[in-house]
Amino acid sequence: MGGVTHLIVFLSMFSAITLMSEAQYLLAVTKDEPSRQYYTTVYIGSAAMTSPVNLLIDLGTNLTWLNCRKIKSLSTLGLVTCKSSTCKSIPGNGCDRNTCLYRQPRPLGKNTVVTTGRVVQDNATIFTTEGGQPVHIAPSRRFTFSCAVDKYLQGMAPPIAGVLALSPGEFPFWRQMTQVTSAFNVISKFALCLPSSGTSHFYVGAVNRYIIPPLGGSSNPIPMTLTPLKIVGSDYLISVTSIYVGGIPLSLNPKLLEGGAKLSTVVPYTVLQTDIYNSLASAFTHKAKEIGMYQIPGLAPFKHCFEEGSSRRIMKEFMNVPVIEIGLPGNGREVKWRFDGANTVVRFLETVICLAFVDGGKKPNESMVIGTHKLQDYMIEFDLSTTRMAFSDSLLLHNTSCSTWSKINPTLH
Repeated sequence: MGGVTHLIVFLSMFSAITLMSEAQYLLAVTKDEPSRQYYTTVYIGSAAMTSPVNLLIDLGTNLTWLNCRKIKSLSTLGLVTCKSSTCKSIPGNGCDRNTCLYRQPRPLGKNTVVTTGRVVQDNATIFTTEGGQPVHIAPSRRFTFSCAVDKYLQGMAPPIAGVLALSPGEFPFWRQMTQVTSAFNVISKFALCLPSSGTSHFYVGAVNRYIIPPLGGSSNPIPMTLTPLKIVGSDYLISVTSIYVGGIPLSLNPKLLEGGAKLSTVVPYTVLQTDIYNSLASAFTHKAKEIGMYQIPGLAPFKHCFEEGSSRRIMKEFMNVPVIEIGLPGNGREVKWRFDGANTVVRFLETVICLAFVDGGKKPNESMVIGTHKLQDYMIEFDLSTTRMAFSDSLLLHNTSCSTWSKINPTLH
């Protein structure tokens, strides 16, 4: 494809999603402030009768599911049969007579409620725009998702009516989209830029450049760092070699880090196994006192909170609190993922901040779960074609953020 090509996809499920440069999908990501949940909006139904539906973005869900009562017309939906290869390929599948069912714990809460819904398919048609007019260039395709009922929406913010699957499985949204546009050599990768407020974007497909002014031009690219990506079931994990507070490594039992860190877009605050949490909180408290803060009783759900005191005058945008870094394997060396105050603390009162980590107990399923407060205002790319993750510096360090308009060529080092 020469130059900048725009593609528009009508999934019968999705209205116009524009692909910009090298067949890339670009979707909006909105933060619901009260719940700290992130969602995108899709348009469900035939091209002639679409219905906007907000879907929670979840890295751990295998198949997109939603409340199908939000769809104006169900006439084009087709049930997936139990004995079909599609049904057999879906993790957590089940059967109701001859109808395929999708069963998976809800992404919110303690995963005690299982989402069960009929698996359906709808048409997808690809168009390209020439002179502003849509021109058909590919036959109709099928998009697979599941219908669930209202009770499974418990815990989700009022605007949200389902879940957009982004897991590494067979049927997440990003994989189905790259298969639909295989004629355009769309690479199996997607990238997220979660906003600290308002709206940002996430991207599916081949990417050459992310532009978030003033970053992204040929003379001022967004610096990105690579680390291996681990796929465990329906989860994305990264290996952790060490954790630093104020540049000093924590003294931890190496076995605590063996499982790596799970990445989550539905957990708001990073959860740590108790021993890791205690070590990090102790080191952070020591460094915080050195810059004039003093500890006060915790404020739920946080155990370590601080009165800024004399440090208040240097605490603009939290940028001067102790830096926390995660050591990760790089290209033959350790690389560090740095988190400054905007991603490590939260403000409760005018002069009170809390360490934005949660004690997950002595024996959690994962020793570390990196939540959205850590991820916001970073560009993070998941490349399933190479099984690597790329992450930027905090965009705040460059006087910009994910909320700034972002388009498309990370420089990797």
